[in-house]
Amino acid sequence: MKVGIGQDSHRFDLENKDKKCILGGVIFDDCPGLLGNSDADVVLHALTNAISGITCKNIIGKVADELCESGIKNSEIYLKKALEYMKSQIVHVSISIECKMPKITPYIEKMRNNISRILSINPNCVGITATTGEELTEVGKGKGISVICIVTAE
Repeated sequence: MKVGIGQDSHRFDLENKDKKCILGGVIFDDCPGLLGNSDADVVLHALTNAISGITCKNIIGKVADELCESGIKNSEIYLKKALEYMKSQIVHVSISIECKMPKITPYIEKMRNNISRILSINPNCVGITATTGEELTEVGKGKGISVICIVTAE
């Protein structure tokens, strides 16, 4: 068994009104986009980082930056790049999202289905939870979104 832990955070991009908020590959229309040189999908970034924890091949950073500079802004591509190094089978993913907005619960099934499709695992093996953070952090006060992800593989 191997376990990888990934984390990522992004602030809201309040300047770019055209940028969409994308979490787990799903567009959230009721929320401003996140600041980043890619689509800033903080969920897929945390998941990619967790997989990098298993493979020891860092994708978010140099590899993702190079892809982004070449015009590839879709975080699903970065995740698929990380999966190229997986020698183990992913058996479970746990994702914890902290944000004041948007409301996560109505989108959980869409995110689970999309992530399970990318990882080629059953949606029942993708757990997603959310908390508001009770305004204890900058994220909890509504300035962005933070995600922690744990991937279990065998």
